[in-house]
Amino acid sequence: MSLLLGDEFGELFRTFKHTAFRLEVRDRYDSAYENSSLQKFVAGEDDDLPWMQDWLVMIREATSKGLRFSRVRVVSLPLTDYSRFGIWCAQFTNGAGEEIRYLTRDVAGQEGLPNHDYWLFDSRKLIRMHFDDADRFLGGELIEDPSEIVQHNYWRDVAWHHAVRRDDFAT
Repeated sequence: MSLLLGDEFGELFRTFKHTAFRLEVRDRYDSAYENSSLQKFVAGEDDDLPWMQDWLVMIREATSKGLRFSRVRVVSLPLTDYSRFGIWCAQFTNGAGEEIRYLTRDVAGQEGLPNHDYWLFDSRKLIRMHFDDADRFLGGELIEDPSEIVQHNYWRDVAWHHAVRRDDFAT
């Protein structure tokens, strides 16, 4: 299995034509650039999220051209510190044009959603995300099987239907 990383993975976000959807199902992601901000968040300290600025610029540019970013985050209750941090960060990505919604893990399980993260570009390019046991991103696997792509489109629609807007979930 070959995994997309770095520029090759980033190219996916520069070449899609209509929609980019992400399903996130993990309670934690270990990312060196986020860890400092997460620690500040938990301590109640201010942070200007320097690691997020390029992402926000890309979302603003893409959505100004009519492209759509959306995401559903599956979360456990009670929320982990990482999930609370994600909800706080989502106000900025939502403000840039990405729509993020939340779904509790029990509802995701009842609806038969998968237990893996993925990106779906233009409803036809499926990238399954791989992580190690320490929650670090290893890369994205391009899935080309049409039946798997259709199944992941179905899961996207189910997740979106049952998920709650970020601002509503945050309250």
